[in-house]
Amino acid sequence: MKNSILSAKQTVENYGIKEATVHWNLSPEKLTDICVEKGQGKIVKSGALMVNTGEFTGRSPLDRFIVKDNITKDKVWWGDINIPFEEDKFDKLYNKVVSYLSNKELYVRDSYACADENFRINIRIISELPWSSLFAYNMFLRPDENELKNFTPDWTIVQAPSFMAIASEDGTRQHNFAILNFSKKIALIGGTGYTGEIKKGIFSALNFILPVEKETLP
Repeated sequence: MKNSILSAKQTVENYGIKEATVHWNLSPEKLTDICVEKGQGKIVKSGALMVNTGEFTGRSPLDRFIVKDNITKDKVWWGDINIPFEEDKFDKLYNKVVSYLSNKELYVRDSYACADENFRINIRIISELPWSSLFAYNMFLRPDENELKNFTPDWTIVQAPSFMAIASEDGTRQHNFAILNFSKKIALIGGTGYTGEIKKGIFSALNFILPVEKETLP
């Protein structure tokens, strides 16, 4: 395992990702430099980084799923918005995604959601794109250095924009997907570079966790 900045608690091998070059919690300046160096974005007149998210410039609600399991089966209002996904299909697709991410250059961001410590959840975002990590840096709350030393994620987002699902094999509607698994506390995203799926994944998880587990309306 090759790491730029080691995590004190975990490496991505815990997720089934093998032999990756992993950059942990890089600064926004460094991530911006990497994006420009790799030709994945450019600096505009205002000084901001501009990237092209590719095929998707917004969320794809019809391709967002929730794994139907013992936790969710009787507590989620299933339908066109909350589309059920089979547990075994999730496991197979997850294994395909982490196999795809193995041997690649990856970017990991440790963050948290909810400012109130009584409701806080720690989040780890694993992505193949530096600007996805930069998005997470800006979107979520940031642990300080001491918190990072002993950081343990409550939820993990695995994002592979260049991985394309095969709908007939993987149980998805088409090649892109965003799937929440409340038993494994994983959000699995593929086939889309639109980073709003990262935000929506965690906000959707909180919309379940806060009322069901914390007895608090989000």
